[in-house]
Amino acid sequence: MSASPRAPRGLPAFFAGAFCWNLGLGMTHLLVPLYAYSLGYSGLAIGSLVALPVLGQIWINLLSGVWTDRVGGRRLALLSCIATVIAGALFASGRHFALLLAGQSAFIVARALFWPSTWSLATQFPGDRSRIMGRLNSITSLGQILGTGAAGLAIAQAGFAVAFATVAVIGGLLAGAFMLGFSVPHTAPAGGRTSIAGAYAPLLRRRAIYYAVACAYVSALPFSLSLSFYPILLAAQGYTSDATGWMIALRGVGSVAAGFVAGRTVRHTADARVPLVAGLMVAASVLLIGAVRDPVLISTFLFGVGLGSGVMTLYFQLLISDLSAPSERGAALALGGLGWGLSHLTTPLLMGALKDGLGIVPAFYALGALAVVWTAALYPLHRWAGLRGRPS
Repeated sequence: MSASPRAPRGLPAFFAGAFCWNLGLGMTHLLVPLYAYSLGYSGLAIGSLVALPVLGQIWINLLSGVWTDRVGGRRLALLSCIATVIAGALFASGRHFALLLAGQSAFIVARALFWPSTWSLATQFPGDRSRIMGRLNSITSLGQILGTGAAGLAIAQAGFAVAFATVAVIGGLLAGAFMLGFSVPHTAPAGGRTSIAGAYAPLLRRRAIYYAVACAYVSALPFSLSLSFYPILLAAQGYTSDATGWMIALRGVGSVAAGFVAGRTVRHTADARVPLVAGLMVAASVLLIGAVRDPVLISTFLFGVGLGSGVMTLYFQLLISDLSAPSERGAALALGGLGWGLSHLTTPLLMGALKDGLGIVPAFYALGALAVVWTAALYPLHRWAGLRGRPS
């Protein structure tokens, strides 16, 4: 029997492209903060480098959600790969803050285009949506694991410039080549193009969207720390760049494990226990990691924060998918993913200020305590959103 005319083609190429792009992303998690740290920038300067371009990401992310629904996610994924090439070239070419900020801004554009487009594409695949999204999350986390570990080795063996050039080649050129081998039929929304306000206004009237944003914020917290102050914490404790890379990669290992486990178990978005347990795992890991110096314990907490983050990520993805029709899926995922942008904006800035004022270890204590309070608030917010007893 012939395949459905609407079936995606080249799914292995899609997953390979997502893997390569995330390998480049994982490399930047280590390269950007350690490079700025090696140049002698203050904690607030490093936090600003990571966070300030996110102001643009928030808006581009919302725009890309609508564009995904209009023109299809594949085109935006390809544009994300082009932006990655530009970012890698800018990082590799300069030591001045302005060039680093330009490179970070280019990569922010890449991130803002990549996530809504690939998440939306994955919801169009035939089969069990929970398992498919879990598979995508595991593959992207695996790419980040290898990228973070490879970045530490690249710094030690070849230096920062070569490492950033590798980001451009693997995360940009190779990922783009794979994405060219993938295609999925795109159906434009009924009734023609919708304005940006028209696309988001109906979604913003749903309380559950705000709950999804709050969950996304917690799920993004480990990512925000991985690309900013996890490397600096480990460097301050005397670990080498390659050891730091592999330990931080365990955050991704936890996310991979979450993709396999949660893909089979996270079925009911009406269950408030799943995000509560996952969020507390994230908060506790952030709170306690600064208190230990043993590499085994540090690795355990990094694995735990990745596991909790991975479960929370899949939960909010499925919640958004349940709340939206296919024609508005890109916009809904972009809106739910706003929590990621807010985390990437506020966490590095807050941590930078706390590091300069209190020191790196007390900064982690303070952020972990705040994360506990945020997670505890998810339970009453779940009831306010009207999800209690709602079928998934």
